Amino acid sequence: MSDWRPTADFSALSRRAQLLAAVRALFAERGVLEVDTPLLASAPVSDPNIEAITTIAPEGDAVMYLQTSPEFAMKRLLASGSGAIYQICKAFRRGERGRRHNPEFTMLEWYRPGLSLQDLMDEVAAVVSLAVGTIESAHFSYEQVFVQYCNLNPHRASLAELKACARSHLDLSFDSDDRDLWLQLLMSSVVEPALDGTILSFVYDFPASQAALAKTRTSAQGPQLASRFEAFYAGMELANGYDELRDSGELVRRIRDDHLRRAESGQVLPPIDRNLLKAMAALPECVGVAMGFDRLTMLACGAARIDEVIAFPLERA
Repeated sequence: MSDWRPTADFSALSRRAQLLAAVRALFAERGVLEVDTPLLASAPVSDPNIEAITTIAPEGDAVMYLQTSPEFAMKRLLASGSGAIYQICKAFRRGERGRRHNPEFTMLEWYRPGLSLQDLMDEVAAVVSLAVGTIESAHFSYEQVFVQYCNLNPHRASLAELKACARSHLDLSFDSDDRDLWLQLLMSSVVEPALDGTILSFVYDFPASQAALAKTRTSAQGPQLASRFEAFYAGMELANGYDELRDSGELVRRIRDDHLRRAESGQVLPPIDRNLLKAMAALPECVGVAMGFDRLTMLACGAARIDEVIAFPLERA
C-alpha cells in the first residue's frame, strides 16, 4: 500500500469515532464538563522521564512547548472554579515511538473534585468498559505486587537487593545507584507482564519518590507513599491517577528535585510554569487521571499496534 494512505482501516477509525462519542456521553451523563485548553505551553512538565517537543513562539523570540498533557492548564481551570472537567486532546512527547507509542497521541484526562481515589478507579473501569464490555477489576498495593512477583518489599529492600532481583530476571549491561530506576525497571519488566491480562488491575500506593504531582502520606507501617494508582489491562498500562497535590511549596521542591536529576543526566532544564504555581493555592481537593485514548481504542479494536487505530503515525504525518 502506498505510504500516503492511512495505516488504520476505516473500520478502526469508525470504532474510534464511536468510542469518542461513548466517552463524551458518559461524562455528560455524570455532569463532567468538556473543556479545551491550548496545545502550546510556556512551560512543560519537569519530569526527567518525559521530554517535550519544542517550537518557536509566533513572535519568533521565545521557545514554546507542545503539551505533554493538558494537566497544568486544566488545573488552572479547576482553581478558577470550573468544577468537574475532562478533555480529549492531542499530546506530544519527544522520542516516544513504538508498538504502543507515537510522538503525537490522543489523551483523555479528567479531574473530579469531591471524589476519592477509589471513586476515580471505579470511573476508570466504567470508561474502559466502553471499549471492552463488562470487565472484572482487582486492586493491589504496589507492595503486594512486588512481594508476589519479585519476592521483595519495594519500600524496604536495599539497592543491592533491587539490583540482584532485576539481574535475576533480565540480561542487563548497565549499572546505576538510582533506586527508582531499578524499581521502575522491575515494575515494567517483571510485575506488569505478570498481571492477569483478562482483568483490569489497579496498582496503588506507589513509593513517595514516584509521587510526581500526587499527594504523599505516611503509611501505618512507616514508609512514605504516593496517593496514586496505575491501571493495567491486556498487558498495557492504560491510566495514571492521582489524589492531586495542592501545596505550591512542595511543588517547587519536587521541580527542583527533577531539575537536579535532569542536570545529573545532561538533560535540558525546562522553565517553571509560574501560572500553575499561582493557581495551586486555589486548587480544590480533587482527584485526576490521564488515560491514553489510542490505547483504549486498541482494546476496542483488538489491535496490536497503535498504527492500526490512528490515521497517520509519525512516518506518514
